[in-house]
Amino acid sequence: MEFIRGIDMMKEDFELPDILVTARSKTLFTKSAHRWYIKLIQAHGHQSWTCWKTQINNKWANDSWSFKVETEFEASKFNADKDKALPWFCQQKDRLKALYPEMSEFMIHRKILRQCEGGLEHAVKSRTTEQSSAEDIINILEEV
Repeated sequence: MEFIRGIDMMKEDFELPDILVTARSKTLFTKSAHRWYIKLIQAHGHQSWTCWKTQINNKWANDSWSFKVETEFEASKFNADKDKALPWFCQQKDRLKALYPEMSEFMIHRKILRQCEGGLEHAVKSRTTEQSSAEDIINILEEV
């Protein structure tokens, strides 16, 4: 998971001790993840980062979690009349990055554009290139 890789890299790059990494965890988790984290601390006390990585992977990096995220991605279609481009695009991108961390930006953008209703996918694709950024695509979604 991207989240864990990011923390591992920071921990290694800055030689952070476990206590600094785990102390920040309380503020990193939100909503149901925050409640889950608090319950585990209450049940088991403070643990090492290695222990937390295992718990996070057990909770979220499994087939049912992947299926849920993929289903949410597929169900979320962009409708210009009811959706705001920025939050919709970012949420879809986060879902794909969580499922497929090695997927290229170009492929992520193409998969997201397939979720646009009507002729919007074609309208956006005809105005972008393989080098177009997420910001470019969002701006075009807002214009069209």
